[in-house]
Amino acid sequence: MTATPAPRLVAFDLDDTLAASKSPIDPRMGELLVGLLEVAPVCIISGGQIGQFRAQVLERLPVAPEAVLERLHLMPTCGTQYYHRADGEWQLVYAENLSDDEKARALDALETEAKALGFWADETWGPILEDRGSQITFSALGQAAPVAAKSQWDPTGQKKGALRERVAALLPDLEVRSGGSTSIDITRRGIDKAYGMKKLAEVTGIPLDDMLFVGDRLDPDGNDYPVKALGVDTQAVEGWEDTAAYIEALIPQYGLDAV
Repeated sequence: MTATPAPRLVAFDLDDTLAASKSPIDPRMGELLVGLLEVAPVCIISGGQIGQFRAQVLERLPVAPEAVLERLHLMPTCGTQYYHRADGEWQLVYAENLSDDEKARALDALETEAKALGFWADETWGPILEDRGSQITFSALGQAAPVAAKSQWDPTGQKKGALRERVAALLPDLEVRSGGSTSIDITRRGIDKAYGMKKLAEVTGIPLDDMLFVGDRLDPDGNDYPVKALGVDTQAVEGWEDTAAYIEALIPQYGLDAV
């Protein structure tokens, strides 16, 4: 029986896959990511902005050769932005930003409907609304809210669902979807992680059939599900520890002739 070949590229969700929500990666995860990069290209794709990638991952990685770091692909805001390592720096390759009109309408709809539903908090950990260029994000408790507070805000997802439906009705020309545990993301129509994965195939030249995606929200209502629906091989995980164990088992599948 022929063994299944190891994926040519491994893509990861960020929050609750590589790290706890909005938290830095554990040192163990940093070592594992570098170990995987030594044998294969890696992509991190998330609804978050590049600042989160820097704080949660890049600033926590162990020292690694440039040749290794150049195998890491960063796709903030679901792939509407793409960063790659070149000349010792993380450089923006492209950004598909919303227009000023689209941003204004998205911000207004989120604030109006969140207040109407009673979801606009008076005390938060940072701003509720954030302009990420290619994405507008609503974070009910602020971007820097602790994990425990976010977990308690909407454990069933009903609040996010209600807000998403009302905002989507006001913005039929834009994509409105649930993001993290307390967030709603707005992008141009048709933008989700499946879009980002297709862009990744374009920029790397690696076919989707040769990729693997690892995420914690691959259920039909999760924001990782579009990747699964696209037909990309996926691995469901429950938290960063689960992901770490999976990477540990995956690395040995690559032979000495890997990347």
